[in-house]
Amino acid sequence: MASAPLDLPLSKEKLDEINAHLSTLTPEEILKWAVDHVPGLYQTTAFGLTGLVAIDMLSKITSSPPPLIFLDTLYHFPETYELVEDVKAKYNVPIHVYKPEGCRNVKEFQAKHGEKLWETDEDTYDYVVKVEPARRAYADLGVKAVITGRRASQGADRASLQPLEIDSTGLLKLNPLFQWNFPLVEWYINENKVPRNKLLDQGYRSVGDWHSTTKVKEGQDERAGRWAGREKTECGLHKDYFAMKAQAKAAAA
Repeated sequence: MASAPLDLPLSKEKLDEINAHLSTLTPEEILKWAVDHVPGLYQTTAFGLTGLVAIDMLSKITSSPPPLIFLDTLYHFPETYELVEDVKAKYNVPIHVYKPEGCRNVKEFQAKHGEKLWETDEDTYDYVVKVEPARRAYADLGVKAVITGRRASQGADRASLQPLEIDSTGLLKLNPLFQWNFPLVEWYINENKVPRNKLLDQGYRSVGDWHSTTKVKEGQDERAGRWAGREKTECGLHKDYFAMKAQAKAAAA
């Protein structure tokens, strides 16, 4: 592969060529490739295990790793906010925090959107707490590409994951650990003493908002505790942006 920065936007042929190359590399090598070649590179993270692995790997690859974008839904567990501070202290990497527009706290969010929006209109909730803040962050910061913590072994919409994807807005999404399974991720976290969410020692395996995250039983899929009892498998960040925006606009009309 050439050492020059990628010329965006990528054609399908170029994307296929890149994915054929990246599929042969380790996660560290994929991240090194991205640091060397991808312009406007950031990492979006809710500080799940796979994202933490990428943060740790990047700290060993470069002295100036891609800045982090944390979407503060205002409904994270206290343990998640504590982990954010632990990551700041250990890695000294810039963290850009984005909240729902016009809302500094839960009280302001409820005044604007009502109580339990996640129950009354789940898609609009996803849009206002994740999708809109993410797009605002990308525009403010000049983001062209994001590193994600998605893995094919998480199943559902992620089962056919490629190392590099392009979404409907043209944003590049790099999935460096796309081939790893949960035991490998957990092994890396333990082996490298990476900070982790304390909830993972209490029966949780994938942690999101407190109102939509439950503990996972023995033998269940690692994401079974997210939106339990519903068909939902994604929060909106990895769905079609324009469809999400149109749906939220219609709901507000």
